[in-house]
Amino acid sequence: MKKLLNYLVYVIVYGTWYVASLLPLRVLYIFSDFLYLLIAHVVKYRHKVIWKNLNNSFPEKSDAELRQIEKDFYHYFCDYLVETIKGMSMSEKQIRRRMTFSGTDKLNECWEKGQSCAVYLGHLGNYEWITSLPFWVSDKGQCCQIYHPLENEYFNKISVHVRERHGALCIPMAESLRRIVDFRKKGKPITIGYIADQVPFWNNIHHWLNFLNQDTPVLTGSERLIKKTNQAVFYADVTRVSRGHYHCDMKLITTEATKYEDWQLTDIYFNLLEKTIRRNPGIYLWSHNRWKRSHEEFNIRYNPENGRVDLRDINIIKAEKGIK
Repeated sequence: MKKLLNYLVYVIVYGTWYVASLLPLRVLYIFSDFLYLLIAHVVKYRHKVIWKNLNNSFPEKSDAELRQIEKDFYHYFCDYLVETIKGMSMSEKQIRRRMTFSGTDKLNECWEKGQSCAVYLGHLGNYEWITSLPFWVSDKGQCCQIYHPLENEYFNKISVHVRERHGALCIPMAESLRRIVDFRKKGKPITIGYIADQVPFWNNIHHWLNFLNQDTPVLTGSERLIKKTNQAVFYADVTRVSRGHYHCDMKLITTEATKYEDWQLTDIYFNLLEKTIRRNPGIYLWSHNRWKRSHEEFNIRYNPENGRVDLRDINIIKAEKGIK
């Protein structure tokens, strides 16, 4: 019964999403403007998280400047939502006009040599539309993106369908190494996208750095995978040209990832991402609670004798250690 109900919800959501996607973007942007008024001034969606993130990231800015960034973010976020809806049915001609790329010649050169490529990107601009990259590269390889499958199989199916519409394949995080090796065995190079600015779980924290003026734990699994499979490394520098139009410049970092010291590539990525964010802070995902894990709490949880992190409630750990 539950499976049937989930399927019915899937059909309704898919049908509604598809029908809405047929509307012109100029009409969807009218809806976005109304949505902005609702979430920014009525609901005040995640205002506390956004305001804390902005204050900590830009201590040099005045309250008026921070309020403007928050306003820009809410406008961008609402546009991102309707643009994602539109992505369900956008044609190649439409997406090529609205999401342009440069630097893809370097990707093609790597493919010609049989080398796969890694593309670091962040939750900035319309990162969903970057799945249209296959329209801008040769047919020598395959474009892919790493993703975390949704728990609901039907909603996951919708998500994967939208992201694969333009030829890029979705690879579940847990299958990433195996799938990359499979492509290598077939002699087919790939370009794979890593959105690596997410919050790691406590037991996956291996590196901290200063990102946007804050001590930040970062994901390092991407770097390990890149080195293990000898991928060339690129950074996707995204710019919002105008409403509904984005440009992505593929900046080559290195074709010899294994020559870099541990976490050096991760540091470079976050340095480049910060520069992109500071250039246009309103199009970054400030509603994400990026800095919810503190170094202080990590030190309390971490056991240097066995290298393990205690995942229990922090109050229990503090009580056992006599920490107030």
